[in-house]
Order: sequence, then structure tokens, then C-alpha cells
Amino acid sequence: MESRHAGAFAVLDAGGGVVLSAGEIDRPVFPRSAVKVIQALPLVESGAADRFGLEAESLALACASHGGEPRHVAVAERTLRAAGRDAGCLECGSHWPSHAEATRALAATGGQPSAPHNNCSGKHAGFVCLACGLDADPRGYVQPEHLVQREVKAALEVVTGYVLPQGSHGIDGCSIPTYAIPLRALALGFARIGTGHGLPPARAAAAHRLRQAVAAHPFLVAGTGRFDTAVMEALGERVFVKVGAEGVFCAALPELGMGIALKCGDGATRAAEVAIAALLRRLLPRDEAAERVLEPLENPVLRNWNGIEVGSLRPAEALVTAA
Repeated sequence: MESRHAGAFAVLDAGGGVVLSAGEIDRPVFPRSAVKVIQALPLVESGAADRFGLEAESLALACASHGGEPRHVAVAERTLRAAGRDAGCLECGSHWPSHAEATRALAATGGQPSAPHNNCSGKHAGFVCLACGLDADPRGYVQPEHLVQREVKAALEVVTGYVLPQGSHGIDGCSIPTYAIPLRALALGFARIGTGHGLPPARAAAAHRLRQAVAAHPFLVAGTGRFDTAVMEALGERVFVKVGAEGVFCAALPELGMGIALKCGDGATRAAEVAIAALLRRLLPRDEAAERVLEPLENPVLRNWNGIEVGSLRPAEALVTAA
């Protein structure tokens, strides 16, 4: 055993009942990008998405942490144009695409990274559209006092049932506020996202529309070779799953009426991926589609640069036996 990763997880039903758990599920953690589907709810619920004729691709990208591949960039730019805006409105910052081939292709043409390459550009394009749809100036939309972030904070509180204390936020990598929320509340929130139970009708309808958009375009939520895309390509609307920075994952299982939230204490995404795969495999019916995608993600093989198998990752016993 070379490395160990400790963490906590909670699986709740939409009524707030704990189905499975391990670790400190009432300690607040920053969910980071794992809650983008909740942050996108006001875009749909407000009517802004319909006002600007946003298609399912734009809604899927609003829930994404994408790799900056050409299709991701194109959808982000198209979303902004729908509201009569351009990339100059984005306040997420710029970075090279996280998808290595996209970075090489951009560099080979002498290009430089821009805001649409940012993994959060779809969410931010949605924020710009929300501001315009509310007839608010989008400038400064990343600030907690801006109307956009006030709407997002209210959505987080209603969906998770957790009141966010004033001043409890940090600053995320893309510059928006990120709020610390217990895993118990996050799991409840994702059970509600998956079922609509406990949400106002308009918000439940918005959650369903976003889940449908993601299921129709799972590539846009992450990209080539990424966990979220692979799982949702295989399982469709049966699962909504979303990674967050620093070892966080959240998921909704609509057919089972459950939500999942987990945090790897050392922030290791590799461990969080194994953990969420183990929970999904444990909870979902063992059909061929689920087994084909989840088994290798739960027990990934490690190979060296010569392709020789040198080890593997496996889930801790708590993920398999916790009550």
C-alpha cells in the first residue's frame, strides 16, 4: 500500500433521510464546481434562457468544468452572442485548455488562451446571460453583492436547505464566491435536483431541464477522457455527476431518489473518482451499461511509461460496507 486517501461521504434521499454515510458529513466543505447545476438554476428559472433562445448545448455548458476543446469554446462564444455580448464580458480569467491536445493545437497556430478556454467559461457565459435577462449590468457579476450572485446564493440555500452564513464564502478559481456547505446538505440538494421533491415547481422544472441538457450533451460537461463525460455518456439521465476542485464529487440518482456528496480530505481527484465510482456501482442496478463504465473507474489500473501494469487504485472498505 503506497498511498491512502481519507475522506467522507453522504448519500441522502429527497426527504433528508441518510441512506449511507461515513466520516464527518456535517462539517462544511467548499463544493467548488460540483454545484454548477445549482448555480445554473436561476438562468433557466428566471426566463433568461428562453429570452435569449439558449439551446440545450448552452445549458449543458453552464453546468460544465470543460477541457477547453474547440466545441466547448464555440458553445461558450455562441451563448454570449445570444445575449448580444462577447468574450470581453467574461470575468473568469484565462488559462490554457486543460485538454492537452487542445493546448498543443492552439499553441501550434500561435494562439493564446482566452477566457472562453477557461474551464468555467460556460457557467460564466450563463451568468452574463442571467444578468442581461434580469436587465442588470453584467459588469462585476462575480462579486457577491451583484444581483447574479445574490440569485445564485439564494438558489444554493433553497436547494440544499442550508442557510449560508454572511461572510462564509471563499473565492473560487474563476473568481465567483464559493460557499462552505456540509456534505449532508449537499447530498440532500442533489437528491432534490434529481427528483424535484422539496423544490418550488419552477425550480424543479429548471433542474429537470438542466439534467436533460447534460444527458443530451455529456461531452460538454467535461470532455475527452473525463470521468463525468464517460459516466453520463454511458448512463444518460440515470445519473448526473459533477466533479469539484479539491477532491469533491456530487451526484444525483433520479430513479433512486438519492443524492451523493463526497470530499477527499487531501483534495486528490484520483481518490474522489474511485470513491464516487464505488458508490455509484454500489447503488445502481448492476446492468451491463453500468458495469462497463463503472468497474474500471472504481478499480483503475496504473501503468508506467512502458505500459507495464505497476499497481491499481481501490476503494476503502467504508465505501463498500458503510451503513
